[in-house]
Amino acid sequence: MAAGRWPLLRSIARGCLAGALIGVTVNDRYASILTVRGSSMHPTFEPHPAVRVLVDRLCLDARYGFSRGDVVVFRSPTEHRSLVVKRLIALPGDWIQVPAAQEIRQIPEGHCWVEGDSPCSRDSRSYGPVSIPLGLMQGRVTYIVWPPNRIGPVERKMPEGRVMQR
Repeated sequence: MAAGRWPLLRSIARGCLAGALIGVTVNDRYASILTVRGSSMHPTFEPHPAVRVLVDRLCLDARYGFSRGDVVVFRSPTEHRSLVVKRLIALPGDWIQVPAAQEIRQIPEGHCWVEGDSPCSRDSRSYGPVSIPLGLMQGRVTYIVWPPNRIGPVERKMPEGRVMQR
């Protein structure tokens, strides 16, 4: 009787391993689910309860790229183990007016300007332009998937009159 269980256990183990490999591949290459905590992206994402979002990773491919107004996920420039969710405001070569500093800055090549939707956000207004190589950028937030009453696409929006595109 015990000898008859091994083929069944082997079959289940193979199925689990195949499912795990497919899951890891999808998570690394195509999309993943991320929990957004904190109030820096309020009102786009409510801080309570925590919001779960779909992160599109296809935008990391050079054919797709990022656009102004996208909500992006990237590694924090100050805490490299943390992922940060902010809105992409300016791309390389753009000029941006920084309200608190009363200055206009050009975004250097290979960098972008990100801000939270809340004025109290810790973002490019405090740490400057963010480097956008694939090592820091992790993807674009496209949909809210939880809680059920908030399910839907994430809106692209830009602050008016602050960015001059090249």
